[in-house]
Amino acid sequence: MKHPRVHLLPQNNQLKALMSIIRSKDTARGDFIFYSDRVIRLLVEEGLNHLPVVPKDVITPMNEKYEGVAFQGRICGVSIMRAGESMEQGLRDVCTGVRIGKVLIQRDEATAQPKLYYSKLPADISDRWVLLLDPMLATGGSASKCIEVLHESGVKEDRILFINLICSPEGVKRMLDLFPKLQFVTAEIDEGMDDRKFIVPGLGDFGDRYFGTSD
Repeated sequence: MKHPRVHLLPQNNQLKALMSIIRSKDTARGDFIFYSDRVIRLLVEEGLNHLPVVPKDVITPMNEKYEGVAFQGRICGVSIMRAGESMEQGLRDVCTGVRIGKVLIQRDEATAQPKLYYSKLPADISDRWVLLLDPMLATGGSASKCIEVLHESGVKEDRILFINLICSPEGVKRMLDLFPKLQFVTAEIDEGMDDRKFIVPGLGDFGDRYFGTSD
């Protein structure tokens, strides 16, 4: 899938090796966490590449001018609980002192629609660039509901970068259709979803494997 608002990590051998480890059902939890964190760090670094900058000149210790840049505005992270919380440390490792909000969205069994259960966002989030964190994008139900919550808090669509490890083409298409100014940063786009709406080939339930709650 090629789209100007979908930014894939460079598809090199390093990334393929990392993804092979975390996709394997035989990978122990400790290794799953370690190598997932490595991919998350790459994703956050790539996300920062797509934030706007302004010129900024500095003077080096040699008393020479260096024509550099600075980010145009402040950023924050918003994790979609629970799996999105696994990506928070990767953001903190790159952006010291970064503010992070949390949103809990679950499927309403009565209506089969995503329902907001909890939201805690920075008070000034409308003035920030938002890195939306969720490792997996399947149908896009939870992510789209979260973006609606951000809209209600005053966040403009073109200030949101959705960062994830793996997504389905169906989920990407839905999000692009619903939010024409949203940008994606992802490691890989998979083949699709099965009849249970699980991403295939996928890697299973990311949250269970990362937090150790799988059987």
